Amino acid sequence: MEKNRFKNIPFHKTHTTQEEIDSAIEAIKSGWLTMGPKTVEFEEKFKEYIGSSQAVSLNSATASLHLALKAIGLQRDDEVIVPTNTFVATAEVVTYFDAIPILCDIEESTHNIDVSKIEALITDKTKAIIPVHFAGQPCDMDEIYKIAQKYNLKIIEDSAHAIPSSYKGIKIGALKQTDITCFSFYATKTLSTGEGGMATTNNEIYAKSIKVNRLHGISKDAWDRYTTKGAWHYDIIDNGNKYNTSDINSAIGMVQLKKQDILREKRVNIAQKYIEAFRDNSKIVLPFIKDDRTTSWHLFVIKIENRDDIIEELKSRGIGCSVHFIPIHKHTYYKNRYEYRDEDYPVANRVFEKSLSLPIYPDMSDEEIEFVIENILELVDNV
Repeated sequence: MEKNRFKNIPFHKTHTTQEEIDSAIEAIKSGWLTMGPKTVEFEEKFKEYIGSSQAVSLNSATASLHLALKAIGLQRDDEVIVPTNTFVATAEVVTYFDAIPILCDIEESTHNIDVSKIEALITDKTKAIIPVHFAGQPCDMDEIYKIAQKYNLKIIEDSAHAIPSSYKGIKIGALKQTDITCFSFYATKTLSTGEGGMATTNNEIYAKSIKVNRLHGISKDAWDRYTTKGAWHYDIIDNGNKYNTSDINSAIGMVQLKKQDILREKRVNIAQKYIEAFRDNSKIVLPFIKDDRTTSWHLFVIKIENRDDIIEELKSRGIGCSVHFIPIHKHTYYKNRYEYRDEDYPVANRVFEKSLSLPIYPDMSDEEIEFVIENILELVDNV
């Protein structure tokens, strides 16, 4: 291999075709730019795809998590158990209520919350558990449900990575013992509308709460007020937020939604090529997927020594990589406010020090995949 070869391979590139562009243009030409009929249609199609009875669109997964916690009645000084290995939003939304995020260590093999460590964290203030399906692989939900039932806790799934993923044959977002599931449609996600999110649930009361609170606590959807069916009068029935999405985003989302299974197959193909190339290299620890679930392959995370040196060298060769995640307990704000101790999360610390997320976007060419493979194999042996 020529050492000086360079390619421009980003960590992620959203799958966007003329179909998404045309759909967005159609929404713009309709004259309805904010939340409206396209959003309602997207919600209907999304819940049909997932298999839930309710779906409520929002402008981010963060908004979805926030309103999910509001729907279950989270209060000041309540505690919510979350994995430390997650994006900050999972813990951040708990703090919106002056509640306390209680961090749990993770499994070394899956990077998901370690269910064997949850029960020791439960107190009389514990209200909920937020399992995060890391990289798209579902957590051990049956074990989490048993704990939740024992202590009367709510379950909110952070499924930002998990479209489409399944647990024991059921799509994430439709598990009946989960209270609310929260999805992300951010630019890097498997279903992308640029910005966006969705909450699914089988509980009509939760769905109504989220729907009202996504738009200032207004008693009816604002878009309905401006149709021939609507009326000018409205009432504020809760102290809500400005969390609605737009019909432009929803129009893009509907196109992306119908491609989800195809796009996942493309990521599966890339993952299989990585696994085949790296499986015999003792210096590379591959992702581990449990037998009774499927992953969306939102991320492909390997564990290696000298991660920081290797990621810089990959960057110099035009290969974009990332790290998922810097654990919550390491961030200055959270460490100072909640006095998290590094030594309480030994597994997350080890995982963080070695994790490297490789490009796995659907439109990667075989040549680009091979270039990533060749460089990883060279660098783990020489850096």
